[in-house]
Amino acid sequence: MAKLVFALNQSLDGYVDHMAFAPEPALFRHFIDDVRAVAGSVYGRRMYEVMRYWDDDHPEWNEEQREYAAAWRSQPKWVVSRSLESVGPNAALIGNDIEMAIRELKDKLDGDIEVSGPELARSLTDLGLVDEYRLYLHPVVLGHGKPFFAGPRPPLRLVASDRIGRDVIRLTYVPA
Repeated sequence: MAKLVFALNQSLDGYVDHMAFAPEPALFRHFIDDVRAVAGSVYGRRMYEVMRYWDDDHPEWNEEQREYAAAWRSQPKWVVSRSLESVGPNAALIGNDIEMAIRELKDKLDGDIEVSGPELARSLTDLGLVDEYRLYLHPVVLGHGKPFFAGPRPPLRLVASDRIGRDVIRLTYVPA
């Protein structure tokens, strides 16, 4: 049975913004390895559209960026959307019954399935489907933006903390 994991970078004041801070080389390497290891990813429409950046090659990319793109492209993806009519390569749409679709994925897969997008994570948290939360804390204060927790923070219990690279701490929580 797979574990559903909500993992995102966030500022010290709790906001997520992929444009506000980029991962340093050690953290980017961590994310390459992470993408290779997961059973797949579940995206909300907006986060999926952001991540589609990795579907196209860009001449300015370095070797690590090409490596990340290859890993991301090979990973199965499920996109929760009522407005999209199609998705890109190696991706499938989840329309109406999100709970049933995610339960089926968790039952049939092994390993971690990552959830990307605070609103989607909130919906899945409300359904009791998120098994783990990984907060990658960056030493940045944004003061505004989209919060990591799109709704009330669920009761959580810290199970691990580790430093990744020079500046990032990953905090791992499970529902309490």
